[in-house]
Amino acid sequence: MFSMAASGSRSRPQGCCPFEPLDPLPKTERDRRVAVFKALADPTRLELLRSLAGQAGPTCVCDLVDHFDLSQPTISHHLKVLREAGLIEGSRAGIWSFHRVAPGAVELLGAAPDLLRPR
Repeated sequence: MFSMAASGSRSRPQGCCPFEPLDPLPKTERDRRVAVFKALADPTRLELLRSLAGQAGPTCVCDLVDHFDLSQPTISHHLKVLREAGLIEGSRAGIWSFHRVAPGAVELLGAAPDLLRPR
């Protein structure tokens, strides 16, 4: 194994580890992907998204509060983060708030492997 410390030199051997620079993601695309990853990095938000995905239609926040050991304001905060990331959408009926997985969420999550493919 090559060790820089053992050789006393900081230069790389000729032909070692060629680096192919990639163009950075456009800012809007990067920011959107970061928001999705941040939203899903929280265990509660991940489970909220999974719970919503498992329902036949929009789900009332009151049903989500019953399923999680968290207060309604905390659930609402997590739903807001998921909504801002584009993963869910919400609607209101009087004082009740209903949420469902956004139509583009699967495509948004499905684009994640593209980050690991050279362009």
